[in-house]
Amino acid sequence: MVNATKGLFVSCDIPMAQFIINMNASLPANQKFIIHVLDNTHLFVQPHAGEMIKSAIADFREANTYEKPG
Repeated sequence: MVNATKGLFVSCDIPMAQFIINMNASLPANQKFIIHVLDNTHLFVQPHAGEMIKSAIADFREANTYEKPG
């Protein structure tokens, strides 16, 4: 019998994958979104998590962007 699960395939570099895994780990069990960690740079996540991941990455980049003092 075949089991199929609908989800999103996420491909990124290792630090970003670790960021996403850490974000998932910080959530309560009923809100975790990672279905399977395929390898160091590929994740399979629940479909609804796509926008949440994009938003968290954008916030992280904004908080860690250097701007030369004017």
